Amino acid sequence: MASHRKPRNSFGPIRSTSQAVGITTAAVTSVALLSQTAYAGPPASPSTAPEPSLEEVRKKVDDLYQRAGVATQKYNAVKERTDKQRGQVDKLLDEAAQRTAKLNDTRQELGAIAAAQYRNGGASDTATLMLADDPQSYFDQRHLMSRLSGKQEKSLSDYQQLQATAAKKRGEATKSMKTLAETQGELKSSKREVQRKLSEARELLSTLTAEEKARLAALEKKREAEAREKAKELARKKAAEAERKRLAKEATAKEQKQGQEQSSNTDAGTDAGPNDDGSGGATETTPPPAATPTPTPSPDTSTDGSTTGDSTNDSYAAKAEKVIAFAEAQIGKPYVWGAQGPDSYDCSGLTGAAWKTAGVTLPRTTWDQVKFGTQVSVDDAKPGDLVFFYDDISHVGIYIGDGKMIHAPKPGTNVRTESIYYMPIHSVRRVA
Repeated sequence: MASHRKPRNSFGPIRSTSQAVGITTAAVTSVALLSQTAYAGPPASPSTAPEPSLEEVRKKVDDLYQRAGVATQKYNAVKERTDKQRGQVDKLLDEAAQRTAKLNDTRQELGAIAAAQYRNGGASDTATLMLADDPQSYFDQRHLMSRLSGKQEKSLSDYQQLQATAAKKRGEATKSMKTLAETQGELKSSKREVQRKLSEARELLSTLTAEEKARLAALEKKREAEAREKAKELARKKAAEAERKRLAKEATAKEQKQGQEQSSNTDAGTDAGPNDDGSGGATETTPPPAATPTPTPSPDTSTDGSTTGDSTNDSYAAKAEKVIAFAEAQIGKPYVWGAQGPDSYDCSGLTGAAWKTAGVTLPRTTWDQVKFGTQVSVDDAKPGDLVFFYDDISHVGIYIGDGKMIHAPKPGTNVRTESIYYMPIHSVRRVA
């Protein structure tokens, strides 16, 4: 049976749907383009990290120099150990050579005895006596052989002892040389670490423009000025304390003098009285000599408020004077890590060389120098004391008074005078 439904036109609906889809796609595309245009920004750079500020650069450079200072002290410690081990190895090798030479001498002596015994030991005693031209020569020969036998035993004993000692010394030398080789490897590693930190600091500074370097220098000057002001404040504080002590001593001396004068006047008034004849006239008496007050010594007072009247203080002050005079003579010489003079220094190299002029031998590193002597407060610091810096104790300077020190700062600088507040203070040590 035929269908009465109208045949479906397949083109109409398809066309209308196609148009609708096309319009929708165009609309979405337009919206997307408008959206991109509305929120479009500059093209993304390969590196999105912000440039560090100049203050951050300064802190980074300071940190690298400080780490280089730590590595320098490690290098100094290893080098000191290496030098000691090298000396021990040389001594052991010399001793081993001496033992070997004695061993060779003893070996030759034993060989000579053995040859003599061989030449004379082929016949029996009876045959030797019968064949001898002179019986006395036989007995002389027997006596000689007896002496050779005793000497042989002693030489053999000496040989065995020398052989054991020489072997022991060679073993110790071999072991020491192995340890020395390991320490030298550690020394090279420490050297590379120092050079790496310094290289990083130089590279970081090389990236700055001329303007940035000028601004960085200005920041450094500001930092130095703030440190100098703190040093002046400490000097004023110590001067005020010294003046207070001086006035207190003067007041005490004045009170003692007044007390002695009052005591003298009272004694003189008690001696005066009526005459024995009752006339009431004053008896002529000779007044006692006026008491002379005991002078109160006025010890010399330094700008730091420390007195030098005591023999211990005098001794320390005399040593400190030599130390500071030496340090002042080094001002202007370059900082070179690992150097102990005379043409260049690192920080602990300078302090060690300076105190050596006063007859005091300091350890090589800041880590060992900080254990030397007695710790005192910053307010009680005296010229000649050692001032240590940073929590890791990687820097040291020589205190000269008024909140200032002489030190070898860092690579690229020279030995100079500076405020102790230029860096964070760890501690102060009185050397002797």
